[in-house]
Amino acid sequence: MDGAKTHRNSEQNWKSDMMWMTRSSAAILLLVVSLYPAQSVLIYGQTAQDTQVANPVAGDPAAIREGSSLFRANCSPCHGLNAKGGGRGPDLTSARWTHGSSDAEIFRTISQGVTGTQMPANAFEDSEIWTIIAYLRSLAPSDHAKTTGDPVRGEKLFTGSAGCAACHMVKGHGGLLGPDLTRVGASRSATYLIESIRDPDKELSDGMLDPNNHYGLPLVYDTVTVVLKDGQKVTGIAKNEDTFSVQLMDTDQRLRFFLKSDVKDVVHERKSLMPAYTDQTISAAELQDLLAYLERLRGE
Repeated sequence: MDGAKTHRNSEQNWKSDMMWMTRSSAAILLLVVSLYPAQSVLIYGQTAQDTQVANPVAGDPAAIREGSSLFRANCSPCHGLNAKGGGRGPDLTSARWTHGSSDAEIFRTISQGVTGTQMPANAFEDSEIWTIIAYLRSLAPSDHAKTTGDPVRGEKLFTGSAGCAACHMVKGHGGLLGPDLTRVGASRSATYLIESIRDPDKELSDGMLDPNNHYGLPLVYDTVTVVLKDGQKVTGIAKNEDTFSVQLMDTDQRLRFFLKSDVKDVVHERKSLMPAYTDQTISAAELQDLLAYLERLRGE
């Protein structure tokens, strides 16, 4: 009997302790919210930016200037100097915010990054992020020509006569030689897409470097040719390369590995394996169809 009574007392004490902890936690939560209503303090897995918090420096000329400097120093390698798109990041003046268009949602995208994309988390101070958002809001929208094509016809071109799917993958289907285009509509402007189709060497010839690589290596889609000692040449896209070896995907989309000591030369060329689709290859009307299809590829 004494054991049962002791057990009941212990259970009652445990419940009392739990109620005290719950009340204390709630009091602490209320204190934090009252002291820091607009800060990104982590509270049970969420941040204040998950709510519709207004930018406290919106329209402030000084904040816009600071945001511009921060953007150019940290964001422009991917998004371009004027935020109109770059080698990796999308045009941020197009008003197409795939991951949310409110100030709070853009704040979260900058601070936490986007899983499954090349957008990383950033260690900016909250005040710095707000100035970057103020700068982005101050930019004039890009002058985008309206796409007039038919996306259904464009998809048929992509998978059929234009041959795009032979090298590019979309939602797990297609080739591996070129970039995956599953999210290209969310990450690239129509102008960028047109230039990539009509003149695929342009970005490579401009000397575009990988902004995440500290050694100045070119983006991986330049052309690499391995010259064997018997004179045979194997051309493709480098996948891995170091001082002693090179691994590439050849034009038949086979992975090939070579020790540099076993080959005569490894030649890098600032050009793309993708052919230029001229007016004779794809008409202006067909290009509009293809653009209409590509702009719908947003990873949904």
